[in-house]
Amino acid sequence: MTLSPPGRRPVVVIACDVLQDMLVNLLPDGLADEVTFFDFAMHVTPRKMVQTLQDAIDSIEEPSLVVLGYGLCGNGLNGIQAGKHTLLLPRVDDCIAIFLGSREAYRKEFQEEPGTYYLTKGWLAANNRRIDQAEKGVSPYGIDPLATYELYVSQYGPETAEWLMDIQYQNYRRLALVAHGQTDLEECRPRAQEVARYCQQWGMRYEEILGSDSYVRRLVEVATTPEMADDDFLVIPPGGEIRQMQFIS
Repeated sequence: MTLSPPGRRPVVVIACDVLQDMLVNLLPDGLADEVTFFDFAMHVTPRKMVQTLQDAIDSIEEPSLVVLGYGLCGNGLNGIQAGKHTLLLPRVDDCIAIFLGSREAYRKEFQEEPGTYYLTKGWLAANNRRIDQAEKGVSPYGIDPLATYELYVSQYGPETAEWLMDIQYQNYRRLALVAHGQTDLEECRPRAQEVARYCQQWGMRYEEILGSDSYVRRLVEVATTPEMADDDFLVIPPGGEIRQMQFIS
């Protein structure tokens, strides 16, 4: 990592690849000294996720503002140490609140439709790569339900595949595509509707939700001026630690 000019604290972004499209488009030129995206499939093993992110943070040479493009994500951030850095991250349980644009929007959706399986552009964009990984023996976590079924059929046969799918998806009642504009909807709709047709066997209905990039925009703004951080963000000072309790409203 290149040393920053005197008086300027480096900004390092470490994020999940489902946010890559938004972050790349919204990060101002010159704000981030370094940007790293990690595979969403890392969520399947929270302990490994903690260690991977901790190693990435510890490898940063200069004391920096480290922007984490993650929520708590199944405790995948619980216990991460700031070390000599300051950590900045959204105060959300998972990335769905980020795609919807706010914690309030997520709470509303959860209260009205708790049994919802969400699809997003970033999530679908990495789908093919995760399928390739799963075929090589990596966990299929992060692959859409239809692709998961097809993978299970190839590995275990149709009968076992159907049993496994029932266990995972029988309690969902809605499949929702979250997009941030008409272009994203049109791009993602064909695959989302294909998945929705498959999920009808569990009574899932298909809906489209117009989300917002406002949470990511605010994250970028706070990265430029950390004192702007409010209750929607966590700022972990040097020597601090990310703990699960910090995410409870």
